Amino acid sequence: MRKFLFSILLCSFLFILISCTSERSSILVSEFGDEKLTMGEFEKAYQKHAGGYENAKDDSLEQLKNFLDLYVNFKMKIKDANSRGLNNDPAIISEYEGYKKQVGISYIVEKQLIEPTVKEMYERRKVEYRVSHIMIVPNDMTPTEANDLSQRIIDSINTGGSFEKFALKYSDDNYSKKVGGDIYYITGGQVPYEFEDAVYATDVNKVYPKPVKTDFGYHIIKVTDKIDRKESIRAKHILVDFKDENGNVDSAAALKQIESYRMQILNGADFSQLAAQFSEDKYSGANGGDLGSFQRRQMVQPFDYVAFKLPVGELSEIVKTDYGYHLIQVTEISPMTSYEKQLPELKNLYKQTKYDSDQAKLVEQLKVEMNYQYNDGSVEQIASLNDSTTFSEEYWTSNFRNKTKDFVVFTLNKKSFTFDSLMGNIYSDKDYSGKKIASDLLYSALNKYVSNLVLEEKAQILDKSDLEFAELMDDYKNGLYIFKLQEEEVWNKLELDSIKIYNLYLETKDKYNWPDRVNYSEIFSRTDSIINNYYQRILDGEEFDSLATKFTEKFNLRSKAGNYGFVDVNADELSKIANELKVGSISEPKKVKNGFSIIKLLAKDPARPKTFEEARAEVSSQYQEMESKRLEEDYINRLKTNYQPKYYYDELNKAFKEE
Repeated sequence: MRKFLFSILLCSFLFILISCTSERSSILVSEFGDEKLTMGEFEKAYQKHAGGYENAKDDSLEQLKNFLDLYVNFKMKIKDANSRGLNNDPAIISEYEGYKKQVGISYIVEKQLIEPTVKEMYERRKVEYRVSHIMIVPNDMTPTEANDLSQRIIDSINTGGSFEKFALKYSDDNYSKKVGGDIYYITGGQVPYEFEDAVYATDVNKVYPKPVKTDFGYHIIKVTDKIDRKESIRAKHILVDFKDENGNVDSAAALKQIESYRMQILNGADFSQLAAQFSEDKYSGANGGDLGSFQRRQMVQPFDYVAFKLPVGELSEIVKTDYGYHLIQVTEISPMTSYEKQLPELKNLYKQTKYDSDQAKLVEQLKVEMNYQYNDGSVEQIASLNDSTTFSEEYWTSNFRNKTKDFVVFTLNKKSFTFDSLMGNIYSDKDYSGKKIASDLLYSALNKYVSNLVLEEKAQILDKSDLEFAELMDDYKNGLYIFKLQEEEVWNKLELDSIKIYNLYLETKDKYNWPDRVNYSEIFSRTDSIINNYYQRILDGEEFDSLATKFTEKFNLRSKAGNYGFVDVNADELSKIANELKVGSISEPKKVKNGFSIIKLLAKDPARPKTFEEARAEVSSQYQEMESKRLEEDYINRLKTNYQPKYYYDELNKAFKEE
């Protein structure tokens, strides 16, 4: 009864919440012409502008008002674009369709393949599994025989057989078979994806129920441990090797020595001081035993196994490796790197491993969805009619084309595609260009063409089923309209009137000034002995310009004899050096960034107003900006006259507020 009552109350609360939200979304914030702008549309647009809801909800009323003005202007422009028939403009339609196809394919691949898979990869990399396997390579067997043998071994293990004994007897992995098939800890992206998928679907101490085929063979997979992954750790150690001071192996003495260090640390001695004094790893010992940060598998396995199980600060038991006895203390455990930072690496990893397989599966799904039908035997028949024609321009004038161009190779969405259409899309492809048209290459070309075609076809209708993509394409279409309107209303009407530009210069000439400037040349070398040689040659009478043209190591300045032209005296260290010189004089070699320089001062120009010719480009730019703004304002005013917009600013107090 209590659960039933709670359900009623919950439903009532949700109904009230939905009703309030719906009511608030329908509030009018503006009207223009016969259009009404609701709070819901305004909030959605504003969130895009502000970079999300969290940013938007904290913005001021003044910011909301300013955006409403801009957004209504934008909406009136779109309405004007439709009234001008831009939605039927062939050039705009063509550009839109081309962009839709191009972006649609990328969108499909990103949303249906890359994004979900890399998110799964990231989640998988939060854990790691210890795995054993038995690998059967079908050297003297057929693939079926290898698969059947693997399955029989699985069945035997599941009825009590020893995985380790079967690994020793049957596994073709000669490294892991000696240790019961153990391949240690793995995480996402480190093994073939077929193998990885099986591991992540298997419980600890269980064997995956079927053989797993990879490019290496058939695998019987057992999971022996599963733990939260530490991306990397930082640790220090003390090492005592097995040899005594005379170079003789004495593991008992080494063990006694490491035990004494362990007791000292447990009784309060400083780990780092002992490592610096006694560790026989002298490199890390000099740093208090610090090994820096490392990831799984970067250390020998016994060391790795213990280190990655230790919490920060805890002293390990004594660890034996081939190097000797170790004491380990972990000083830092690095948190998992964020998804955003790992994303480039994950995408690259996915494209190197599973992407091709996943794309092939997607293409097969789309073929079924679009009722793809291959015309059986068409490829063989076409190939049989060819003598020597290649995938090249020669096809279009060949007798071979006359025989084959109308052959229907396949149908898609009940539309027939001929051999001509296939050749039109593939003849210049680098994988086929110049090669004889034969059946094996035709099958490959057909698969490539169809793979691209089904993605293009899906992209063309994606806006009908995917709201996010539809909104993306609407934004692009509106962008095309705005660009066209700006072209017609602003850019095409701009006139650079020389008299008006000159008058603007006279009105604003105080804005255009030169600072103190110097004109200088430089000889640069990265080597002090070489620059000193050049300086001595100048003192001996050689021309500065000649040396600069031949020898300055700033190669882009050789053709200018090292000359920079006029620059601000405070532009950089070279101009400051030049400013200390007298006109015509040459500096001694100076140490500068990346090398050494000799500077010759050619002229000084004290601060002064710019002449009209010197300021022309800046004034023209300012004039163009002013005229563009005026024409834009004229256009907006005409739109306001036509559509009589009304703004309900007070309603914006309710924006992003839950009642």
